[in-house]
Amino acid sequence: MKLTFFGAARAVTGSCHCVECNGKKILIDCGLQQGRDERDNRELDFNPGYIDAVVVTHAHIDHSGRIPLLVKQGFTGNIYCTRLTGQLLSIMLRDSAHIQESDAQWLNQKGKRAGREPVEPLYTVADAEAALSHVVTCEYGDELEIEPGVRVRFTDAGHLLGSASVEMWLTEGGETRKIVFSGDIGNRDQPIIRDPSYITEADYILTESTYGDRNHDMEEDPEYTEKLAAIIDDTLGRGGNVIIPSFAVGRTQELLYFIREMKEQGMVKSVPSFPVYVDSPLAGEATKIFSGDLHGYLDEEAIEALKGGALFQFPGLNITETSEESKALNMDKVPKVIISASGMCDAGRIRHHLKHNLWREESSVVFVGYQGEGTLGRRLLDGVKSVKLFGEEIAVRARIVNFHGLSSHADRDGLLRWIGHFDPKPREVFVVHGDAQVTDIYAQTLRERGFSAHAANYEEVYDLLSGRIMAPGIVPEPKPVRTADSASPAYKRLEETGRRLMEVIARNRGGANKDLAKFADQLRSLIDKWDR
Repeated sequence: MKLTFFGAARAVTGSCHCVECNGKKILIDCGLQQGRDERDNRELDFNPGYIDAVVVTHAHIDHSGRIPLLVKQGFTGNIYCTRLTGQLLSIMLRDSAHIQESDAQWLNQKGKRAGREPVEPLYTVADAEAALSHVVTCEYGDELEIEPGVRVRFTDAGHLLGSASVEMWLTEGGETRKIVFSGDIGNRDQPIIRDPSYITEADYILTESTYGDRNHDMEEDPEYTEKLAAIIDDTLGRGGNVIIPSFAVGRTQELLYFIREMKEQGMVKSVPSFPVYVDSPLAGEATKIFSGDLHGYLDEEAIEALKGGALFQFPGLNITETSEESKALNMDKVPKVIISASGMCDAGRIRHHLKHNLWREESSVVFVGYQGEGTLGRRLLDGVKSVKLFGEEIAVRARIVNFHGLSSHADRDGLLRWIGHFDPKPREVFVVHGDAQVTDIYAQTLRERGFSAHAANYEEVYDLLSGRIMAPGIVPEPKPVRTADSASPAYKRLEETGRRLMEVIARNRGGANKDLAKFADQLRSLIDKWDR
């Protein structure tokens, strides 16, 4: 009876853990690695054909995004999740596959001119469709035997519609161990969804630690709507656009909920009838799911509002479907709010809106969720002066706002509140799903409170029967984040070479046209090779 860590070990994204019991192998999540966490999403650390089942805590891509790859490479078992997670997976995995295909197409168009070998998408829409045919859904509280000696139950984690913590009972050779996978624990008092439910018993716990080293910068009862309205009011009053990078599922619907409230209460004085564009077909599909049969998933206030059909509807709301409609938004001079994916700015239409607005002092970019190390979103929050988008250097002059109050993750106190309900304390707590330093800090915090806890390593193997580490695993080396102040010696050497090049160009002023043209062609060839 073993537990192995294949993802989100001293990292925020790419959640993937494997339990072995009675010769069966069960994955808990199989997520995409993003930003600084990414090593090689194409390389799974196990043979997919040997995996017997997958249990998915929730639909976010960092927990589910490699499932189509798993099926593509030979997985044939069932994929278990809650009913609403299953519905969200149906749009999110298709959308992720479309992005993979589009990115591969763009790279191949660019690479063909440079003589590079063509690349294949990580997976295709057909692979996503194949994966969805394996999904088996249930409701919160249902107890399922998914393999001989392996029972699971889903408990509301309060993070996203359908999100769950997973209780798993493993029985082998007459011995039973209970292990709880936290999934992502939600923040309290969020709109729409319910607060996290608490579990009281476990032999072992895997807990996320995204905010395990800090609390959210907010009051106990934050005024989300008023704060967001003030940012929108100020920006639109200056003639700018409010650009909100947002995850299409969950976060976008919360934003629409807030904006409906501020419109009803007239909180934006500068442009009371301001238009709002949800520039994401995926968000539009997700909003339909959020407006469906949600009994057992929404809080009572949201269900009451839903009866009138007005939960996410208000004057001035527009959902753009086509890429032509999306492009037209940046040609329109009317001040507006644009909500677009992806939430960390590493893909999708949001990058086009940033290209057209980052250089405008009158515009604002409002971040409403966690920005992983190495992502464009984190770089903007860290204060970079310029970014490269679609081969063009873009100055960052827009107001950059980190709106902490919208986090859907529990902060340190919320995580401690969740784990504090376990009585007696578990035999061991494995801290995962956090930046490397944060996992160590949160593990230490737990030890100070009497828990036996450690930050799990990548490929660490733990014997759940004897309670010992069988293989210590390795600490992944993160990709370095380059800034102007922390550039490597090699980068500084490259900068110096660039300065010398400009001096050489200046000395060739007045040279023969034939020679200058040859020099320019040589430089362009080199630039095309390294422009990535």
